[in-house]
Amino acid sequence: MFKECCPELIPLMNELAAQNPHIDKLIQRHAELNKIVDEVEAGREHMDDIELEKLKKEKLHIKDEIYKAVLEYKKQKEG
Repeated sequence: MFKECCPELIPLMNELAAQNPHIDKLIQRHAELNKIVDEVEAGREHMDDIELEKLKKEKLHIKDEIYKAVLEYKKQKEG
């Protein structure tokens, strides 16, 4: 999820997910949505454009929530 933009946060995200079931669930949901969107965009699955946009927005919202939580976790760890 953060491989492209900020790979340095991946270890923190994994730590946080191990401690926080809500974040872990969000990460799983993001991966699920990512797979669906990729399948649709590759033409292997069909979906209405409006529905696809809804999934993309949900995926982005989840990523933002996880990013915010990881930054807060990082801040707490640093002191």
